Formats: sequence, C-alpha cells, structure tokens
Amino acid sequence: MTKVFAKNLSSKQVMATDGTELGVLFNIVMDGKTGDLIDLIVKPDMSLDTSKYRTDDQYLLLPFTSVRAIKDYIVVDKNAVLGKSVE
Repeated sequence: MTKVFAKNLSSKQVMATDGTELGVLFNIVMDGKTGDLIDLIVKPDMSLDTSKYRTDDQYLLLPFTSVRAIKDYIVVDKNAVLGKSVE
C-alpha cells in the first residue's frame, strides 16, 4: 500500500468492498511500542445496522488489516471486518 499522511485520512468516508457505506473515520488505534496500526475507529452511518460489527460505545472498530484501498474512500474488506473466511 502506498504511503498516506494521517492528515489526509481525517473525516474520510469508509466503505466496504460490497459498496456499503460504513461511516466516517473518527480516529486510528496504534500500538505505541511497535507503531503498528491496529484499528480504524469509525463513526457509523445512521442507516447502518451495527449489530454485526465490533463496536466500542457509539463507534465501529474495524481492523486495520481489513483496509484494501485508500483513495476518495477508505475501502475495507467486508469479510475481514465481519470475521468471515473468504472461500
């Protein structure tokens, strides 16, 4: 994946690979010792059923490993986000 500056991610829309709009990026969780990015913290879209997603209070926690692309949207692999194996 190409380098992207954190300031360019602020308030960027997050979308699943199936086209579902998940919400807006609120913050990122990083391991302070290793610098690894752990989770995207996403303010969910009002129409999104959040019951299938890992949440923390009012935010979705999406594993950073699910990120597939960062352009106009942050695109995440829906199967990886929901914990489903890809066959």
